Amino acid sequence: MERTARAFWLRSPGHGEIRDVTVPEPADGEVLVRALCSGVSRGTETLVFRGGVPESQHEVMRAPFQEGDFPAPVKYGYLSVGRVEEGPAELVGRTVFCLYPHQTHYVVPVSAVTVVPDSVPASRAVLAGTVETAVNALWDAAPLIGDRIAVVGGGMVGCSVAALLGRFPGVRVQLVDADPSRRDVARALGIDFALPADALGDCDLVVHASATEAGLARSLELLRTEGTVLELSWYGDRRVSLPLGEAFHSRRLVVRGSQVGTVSPARRDSRTYADRLALALDLLAEPAFDALVTGESAFEELPAVMAELAAGEIPGLCHRVRYAPG
Repeated sequence: MERTARAFWLRSPGHGEIRDVTVPEPADGEVLVRALCSGVSRGTETLVFRGGVPESQHEVMRAPFQEGDFPAPVKYGYLSVGRVEEGPAELVGRTVFCLYPHQTHYVVPVSAVTVVPDSVPASRAVLAGTVETAVNALWDAAPLIGDRIAVVGGGMVGCSVAALLGRFPGVRVQLVDADPSRRDVARALGIDFALPADALGDCDLVVHASATEAGLARSLELLRTEGTVLELSWYGDRRVSLPLGEAFHSRRLVVRGSQVGTVSPARRDSRTYADRLALALDLLAEPAFDALVTGESAFEELPAVMAELAAGEIPGLCHRVRYAPG
């Protein structure tokens, strides 16, 4: 027997809608999940909403349970938290995280869900995918005790990286952003904050996550000789200029890319994707991460909300989507 669910689709660039979709009965090895909440991955999802995924990246950018193709129509998203209603007895009733788009109910393989620890509320677990990106970035960056580090760009990813770096012993970490309101978020995370002009230099490592040309240039300026910029920004179809003249060569600076689509080479032989996601959920037991959720709306409002997010009319970091109970 098939049942009906509701799902958010991008009908055409800049235009979203809620559609009725059919959900099959779960087979052996599958679970039926009822969504409790989901998160909008602000940078990536608003880029998708605007139709900004370059054609060369259409396959690379596919989400695990995406339907349709870029630029549209497409069902896209990957920060869903729900409760298992049908499936193996040990999972029924458990709260789980899944890399699924915004949809009220869905059926996926058991291997696609990760149980949310009892110490992590469902409302905070929507950050799991973002914290997982931060975990992978720190495996790539390999910070050392006593390092001087700046995180340029106080979005969801940048704040998550800064929050984790703040736990490293002896590390000087500063969140750098052009928006002075990010100071309050940094304070909640227990880390220092600076506007770009006031940022501390002589950094061993700068993690860049602002997705702006100015942010990348400032990141290079903040490095010590032979320092590294770890580039986390996703620019989509935008081109950026990189100042490789001036002191770039004489100071032997490094720009290195990091991307969550593969497990960092530093841990690839010893950690799986499931291990990485489970670690991210464990780290979310820290209540300070609640500071990254700065807005919430009902699922049925998502078409209008996504347009406002893409236009920059709704400020903040993670936007949480809540689903009607039952």
